[in-house]
Amino acid sequence: MYTHIVMMGFTPDTGIEFFATVEAFADRIRKECPDVEIYHFGVNEAARANGYTHAVVSAFKDSAAHDAYQTSPAHVEMKTYMGPHILRIVVFDASVPEPV
Repeated sequence: MYTHIVMMGFTPDTGIEFFATVEAFADRIRKECPDVEIYHFGVNEAARANGYTHAVVSAFKDSAAHDAYQTSPAHVEMKTYMGPHILRIVVFDASVPEPV
């Protein structure tokens, strides 16, 4: 399994309509990108979030599936839409062992 986690903080003027559109993009990714095992966009509930208010938490069959997702139309359009609203971002990508 390959994990991709993106933590983000947004501009103060980012509103509810923006987040609804992002969730629509996430739904599109779940439908259009093969070998996506988990894809979730949500609020960061951590008390120590350090300004990272939201995250994409995703898992793919393997790194090749992640690479295909990176260039998919749904993901490229999502990034283009979100970009102007993102103040801070950090990404974690890694192969993760399957649970025993």
